Amino acid sequence: MTTPAPYAQLTDLLRQTATLGAVAQLLGWDQETYMPPAAAANRAEQQSMLASLVHERKTAPKIGELLADCESDAALTKPGTESAANLREIRRDYDLATKLPADLVAELARVGSHSQEAWKHAREKSDFAAFAPWLEKMFALTRRKAECYSQGGQPLRGGSSPASPAPDQTPELYDALLNEFEPGVTAHQIEQIFTPLRAQLTDLIQQVKDSGTKINSKVLEIPCDPADQHAFGQIVLRHMGFDLNAGRLDVTTHPFCSGFAPGDTRLTTRYRDEKFTDALYGTMHEAGHGLYEQGLPKSAPSDTSPTRKRRNAPSPDSPPLFGQPLSEAISLGIHESQSRMWENFVGRSRPFWKWAHPLITKHLNKKFDKYTTKDLFLATNTTRPSLIRVEADEGTYNMHVMIRFEIERALLRGDMAVKDIPGEWNKRYKDYLGVTVPDDRRGCLQDVHWSFGLIGYFPTYTLGNLYAAQFWETINAQLPHLQKDIAKGKFLDLKDWLNTNIHRHGRRYLAGELCKKVTGKELSAEPLMRHLRGKAEMVYGL
Repeated sequence: MTTPAPYAQLTDLLRQTATLGAVAQLLGWDQETYMPPAAAANRAEQQSMLASLVHERKTAPKIGELLADCESDAALTKPGTESAANLREIRRDYDLATKLPADLVAELARVGSHSQEAWKHAREKSDFAAFAPWLEKMFALTRRKAECYSQGGQPLRGGSSPASPAPDQTPELYDALLNEFEPGVTAHQIEQIFTPLRAQLTDLIQQVKDSGTKINSKVLEIPCDPADQHAFGQIVLRHMGFDLNAGRLDVTTHPFCSGFAPGDTRLTTRYRDEKFTDALYGTMHEAGHGLYEQGLPKSAPSDTSPTRKRRNAPSPDSPPLFGQPLSEAISLGIHESQSRMWENFVGRSRPFWKWAHPLITKHLNKKFDKYTTKDLFLATNTTRPSLIRVEADEGTYNMHVMIRFEIERALLRGDMAVKDIPGEWNKRYKDYLGVTVPDDRRGCLQDVHWSFGLIGYFPTYTLGNLYAAQFWETINAQLPHLQKDIAKGKFLDLKDWLNTNIHRHGRRYLAGELCKKVTGKELSAEPLMRHLRGKAEMVYGL
């Protein structure tokens, strides 16, 4: 039997590792959805063991040997080819993974699993002090991970940054963690983006307040049975093009999306009787992530054809791409752009409510018939400072992100202690949004991210908003019929545009490169501010 070429051997090993990683992800999903509470301790050990096995495979010397062989092949590294892009990203992943010791990877998984359970109980009781010891452990382990990544100089950068680094910029530990989620971006660059954006948002929020316009949001107080909301959410998912034969929608404490493998993308949301739009937008948000996962070429090589016929149909003669960088998302900023686009640019638009209004009257509560489409549009587009990030309006959402960025950056620098988080959190909410935090549950315990070490993740939410706005302007220029389609519940041309221009590329391009390729421009905050000012003008008459 002929031995496969190094590239075939390499990609086969990556596929095997990704398959094992999908099993670990499935355990995490189960922990957040159906796992009985008494299983928590054993689940932590399971997660730790799987994390060790995955890390061992990712850092195996054989991977390094095959990668070096492939990198010496001029045909495989020819600029512009899929193999060259794949090898570039495989090298990046391998070099980062080999910086982490196996015991640290296992401990992060074990403590993260325990910490996640501790967060659930602490959030329920609004007791930050009960969670603080676990959070201290997670920050200590995450700091150690950042130190490992930073050995030998700055972490690898891929040129995806939305701003140019200052030549005298001193690297910080936070950069190494941010690099996991948004390759090439540094904390200093995020600060350069956030500082002027915060000033513009503060001004807009003040203008809205000074307008004196009061929006009647009683339409959102109509009670809706959670079971009916779930059924309606699935109607919306089908219209968006999310394949429920290759995915599902479940309930959890904190909504998320998991794209495990080809044919398996899981969404979660949460319900309450009042304000049905929280669940609706949570579902649309996670479905945006899910459409990205389902649109990635995990089953077959990417196809340049923009036709709807292409939709993820694997070729029987093509090797699977699962496990290769070309089948994975570029960055969390790009990932978040997809979810925020569907949630805000589609779901909060007036055309959307023209379509959805009769449906919610039919499926949720006949009392919605007493209100107009305009009432729903206005009620879902208020700019009103609030406590909860995932329920925040578009105008104030990014302020929530900035607060989290500042706190986790300060914790990594050693400028703040874990015990000080509630006080600093509450102070910033008062300073930035003018709201008083009544308890930890609605304050610093509202997000799950820190409990399992997702530090450096939060800034990608605002990057996602920036990318989404810039993509949206291009989409509307190229699909002039889009707004009329949305009003009819026809979303598939938008989905196909995203499949063709964003999803199918995987990690072929870096985030900044993709933005420029799609829109013709470097990432800018102006499209987002045009969008937000336009909304404020329609709603508040500014």
